[in-house]
Amino acid sequence: MKSAVIVFPGINRERDMARALKLTSGRAPAMVWHAETQLPAGTDLVVLPGGFSYGDYLRCGAIAARAPIMDAVRAFAAKGGLVLAICNGFQIACESGLLPGALLRNAQLRFICRDVYLRVERSDNAFTRGYNAGQVIRVPIAHGEGNYIADGPTMARLEGEGRVIFRYASPDGMIDPDWNHNGAMNAIAGIINERGNVLGMMPHPENHVEASMGRTDGRGLFAGLVDHFKLAA
Repeated sequence: MKSAVIVFPGINRERDMARALKLTSGRAPAMVWHAETQLPAGTDLVVLPGGFSYGDYLRCGAIAARAPIMDAVRAFAAKGGLVLAICNGFQIACESGLLPGALLRNAQLRFICRDVYLRVERSDNAFTRGYNAGQVIRVPIAHGEGNYIADGPTMARLEGEGRVIFRYASPDGMIDPDWNHNGAMNAIAGIINERGNVLGMMPHPENHVEASMGRTDGRGLFAGLVDHFKLAA
């Protein structure tokens, strides 16, 4: 699996992501600076990592969405290439038109940094084939604007087309407002685009891939991607 991690000014999770990709795929990703105009030849997976691109000025992800490299990322996605957008990357994906909706301030108007539980809604996707539908995983979040929102017709399409991939849940998998840490509509933690090749999610699976970190629940996402490309080879 040949991956590329996009690096914007202010991004600070690119090395975490690079380590997770190398540990799970055996191959270090290319680090692509935001001012580039092309992705490396043969790229299989593009990652928009977490952090605070451009200091989160204007709206989170708004400036990064207009970086030169994003034209290449949009073209890559339009051809069916896989794009994984995590945290600030999810915000960038929404701002750039790769995904619908927007990420607003957390309902409590506070930055949240803690482990959360996610219910995996589907396992028939390249991003979730390493999990079982209905499985509950525990991964970290670290964001101030993770409150996902979309208009009524968009939300109806997301739900009706099965494009909600992860939801905030209780440890036993119940969807409960007390476990919806940022107030996201329908407890949405991650969605895919219509084609199913772009995933945006606020939590950080890349931080739970090593036993030394206490948990490995995030590893399934990366292992699933590796298997996806092995089967496609």
